[in-house]
Amino acid sequence: MITPLQTPPQAIVYPDSDGQPMADNTLQFEWIVFFKDNTEILLADNPNVFVAGDLLWYPVEGDPKIRMAPDLMVVFGRPKGYRGFYKQWEEDGIPPQVVVEVLSPGNTLKEMAHKLEFYDQYGVEEYYLFDPHKNDLSGWLRSKDGRLRVIETLDGWISPRLQIRFDLSGEPLRIWRADGDPYLNSVEREAQRQRERQRALQAEQERNQAQQERDEARRRAEALAQRLRDLGVDPDTL
Repeated sequence: MITPLQTPPQAIVYPDSDGQPMADNTLQFEWIVFFKDNTEILLADNPNVFVAGDLLWYPVEGDPKIRMAPDLMVVFGRPKGYRGFYKQWEEDGIPPQVVVEVLSPGNTLKEMAHKLEFYDQYGVEEYYLFDPHKNDLSGWLRSKDGRLRVIETLDGWISPRLQIRFDLSGEPLRIWRADGDPYLNSVEREAQRQRERQRALQAEQERNQAQQERDEARRRAEALAQRLRDLGVDPDTL
């Protein structure tokens, strides 16, 4: 009897790209970078928080078709570091707790409903959807019943995980850290750096000027004391 050859099982491939662009337009891209960079800066000192933008997240082992690439995802309890994708079963089973999506005109209601359903099903605690064209922010928070529920008022809302406050009182959206510092885009951050540099230079100049004035006063006092000694007067007795 001839035993048929066994075909070895094929390895499951988890692509590191979904073939979709990160953004559809410059405004959407700027806001994606804004959220990602500032959140990364916010959590830079915590080695056990992973922050990523447009990274494929696979929540179910063995099914690469179940996946999503949030514009921003934040995972508390996982170390920083390079990843080509986020396989949840290789990350202690921890799903992203915070997800942000930046809306583009090309996004459909069906697509966004699917994303909300996905994030609800696979354990996201906080989900924020921002439309930069309308300066409109929506949010969902996982409630005690285990489902993502709409956050009724976002103006002044503080993220339970990130401790950032959303300010919708003007345009565009402003976000404030717990320490009172705002989220800044790269241009604002550079302008702030330049202002701080200018203040530091001015403070240094003022310190140098004050030191020069003290040195000059000391030289004058020493010269006067020497003239008094030349006249036979002990300046220490005056």
